[in-house]
Amino acid sequence: MSRRPPSGQIGLFGPGELPEPEGGRAPRPVAAARAAEEHRALAAELPEGLWLGTSSWSFPGWAGIVWERAETQTRLARYGLPAYAQHPLLDAVGIDRSYYQPLAAAEYAAYAAAVPRDFRFVVKANEGLTVSRWPDHDRYGERRGRPNPRFLDAAWAADAVVAPFAEGLGEKAGPLVFQFAPQDLGPVDRFLDDLYRFLERLPRGPLYAIELRNREVLTERYGAMLEAAGAVHCANRHPRMPEVAEQAQACGAVGHRPFVCRWMLRPGLTYRGGYRRYHPFDKLVDEDLDTRRTLAEIALASTAAGQPVFVTANNKAEGCAPLTLFRLAAEVAAR
Repeated sequence: MSRRPPSGQIGLFGPGELPEPEGGRAPRPVAAARAAEEHRALAAELPEGLWLGTSSWSFPGWAGIVWERAETQTRLARYGLPAYAQHPLLDAVGIDRSYYQPLAAAEYAAYAAAVPRDFRFVVKANEGLTVSRWPDHDRYGERRGRPNPRFLDAAWAADAVVAPFAEGLGEKAGPLVFQFAPQDLGPVDRFLDDLYRFLERLPRGPLYAIELRNREVLTERYGAMLEAAGAVHCANRHPRMPEVAEQAQACGAVGHRPFVCRWMLRPGLTYRGGYRRYHPFDKLVDEDLDTRRTLAEIALASTAAGQPVFVTANNKAEGCAPLTLFRLAAEVAAR
């Protein structure tokens, strides 16, 4: 049975996203590439409850894959989402800009209005909740290197992050991901106690996912704490973390909890190195067959047990995020 039921035609722009007319005319909309028939057939074979999407969508190199023609990054960022959402295998997408600045409910609502009913957003929560000390980087200005008073501040999270996310996206809200950058978190048990209290105080309803870069936190107690708090681990393919299969096993999540994964960066690469190696992100360069097989197995086991699965892919996973997901979909359908 198809995981995406037929839906009506969606508008090209969400509320607040309509550009000012130029010379009395609105800008030309971004056109979607014609999906291959094999992709339409493949989408109908995927299990219900599986959502696949890219980390974001503003990449000119996807011309002929997602876009009908070459477009600028700026145009794709502003107007590309409706075209992206027309692809039968792309029914989710990541929103990363919320990591750097909390978004208002109206901004989320504009995204939600641009996609079909069964589309889902995987949103990164603001970094102000997940760094104990502001990084020593110029972009943090006077805060750089200082302790962060909002670290694991549940009251601020509820008001500034969770409420706009839930109100703006509504039924199209997927996981809200709290990404903890590599940092000194102190004793693991104390951090887990603090994280549990934080999660317990958040509003009920959204699916909260925790993404780690400190592998020492990935313990049996961590998995038990997440289950007790009603949250899940966000498995991630990243050089700082164990293999996805090991993460899933450590958390005991497969089959009885929703599964969330962000497939980002293969071992041995930095993001800058990945950019140089893969840009303009128009083809697969380094296929990660082990991760593909692992995710296909988890997707089938979890959805068969009635648990939703959300997988987003970065261009730096294999070279081209949409093509990574197309191959993953084919692996799932072939099993």
